Amino acid sequence: MIFDSLDVSYGDMWGSQQGTAHSDPMPRAVAARRHAAGTDYAVLLSARERPLALAEYWPRRMWRLYLFDDRSWRVQMIDLKQHGTGMLLAHRNTRWQFSGEQEHASWKWDVQETTTVSADGQVEVRSEFAGPGASVPEGVPVRRFAAPLESFLCPAPEFGEWQVFAPFLAQQGHEPAAALVLSDVPVDEGAGPLRAAGIEQLFRPGVHDTPNGQAAVEPVDAGLLRITSGRLAVSDPGWVGEDPRTVAVPRGDFPVTLSLVRTPHATEVAAARVTFVDVPPRAWEMALRPDEDLGLLGGGQFYGVGVDTGTAAFLDATRTVDEDRLDEDVFVPLDSRFAVELPGTRSGPNLIAFRAGRGDGAYPVWIGRTDDGQVGCVVVDFRLHPAAGGE
Repeated sequence: MIFDSLDVSYGDMWGSQQGTAHSDPMPRAVAARRHAAGTDYAVLLSARERPLALAEYWPRRMWRLYLFDDRSWRVQMIDLKQHGTGMLLAHRNTRWQFSGEQEHASWKWDVQETTTVSADGQVEVRSEFAGPGASVPEGVPVRRFAAPLESFLCPAPEFGEWQVFAPFLAQQGHEPAAALVLSDVPVDEGAGPLRAAGIEQLFRPGVHDTPNGQAAVEPVDAGLLRITSGRLAVSDPGWVGEDPRTVAVPRGDFPVTLSLVRTPHATEVAAARVTFVDVPPRAWEMALRPDEDLGLLGGGQFYGVGVDTGTAAFLDATRTVDEDRLDEDVFVPLDSRFAVELPGTRSGPNLIAFRAGRGDGAYPVWIGRTDDGQVGCVVVDFRLHPAAGGE
């Protein structure tokens, strides 16, 4: 196929490998800011409603390029890294062959061929047969030879210079015309990060309509949280030492409230709140780390607390946990309860852990501020309630 134009869309890495546009597209301006900040994003290049390549921008100015064949199957992956010449070196090129559509969908390849290129042009080509999990025959074919380095180099693109990837498309039979036009797929440039809307409703008792029927919201007391350092941490209790998300707050003992959502099928924790000033918040803001920039987020995206144990917790930033006792002290009790407290010493900080919505994932943390700018409350929203999370 010869093409003279490419449609360009932007999104997160792994955001689209099948369609002609990202399922959650990112405005061009956001992608450009990510490029300038060295933060990951992806560029999907399509032609005639068919995907041709997905280029992922990795840290340290590296790129990974996925190529698609005429069936829109992802059949090739090229890793490009910085070379001493100032260009990009295609140092690893992997191709796959599949016997049919079902095998491709389940990623059971028949042949995998990997070409590795050193910085001085030494090439190794290794072929493997049979799919993952199957035995690989002894004596895997390997070829080694020297080749002109120039044939493996390409310019490192500035943002928007996606023509530099066009020559790679020929490896799947997609021939670019001499004059290639790039056209951005239209995206709502006004779409921004996730906004805090309906947070107060998360803790307002009553019956609400949901896509799965009616659900009853019930706020419940989860105890008093003791803050001794002036820093609240929000973390998975199994990863307390791994750079938790923190907020500057007053010292003292403060109530923790869970929002339970009850349906005929289950009762789940929809949100958790620790209240520092008992007045309705005037404004909400996302809890950010110093290195996080809202300008790098696409539509509906957020920075939040990561959960890997199905559990989240409020704690003082100085509080530690005994990992050997987490099962006995936290995870097992939460099988039959919604929240559990790990006491501190007489004057030391405690920890209040609670079930995290429907389990593992990432969840936004919101700071509610009073009229005079004080932190009135901090809320973790597990995004179960229909009003949660806003737009």
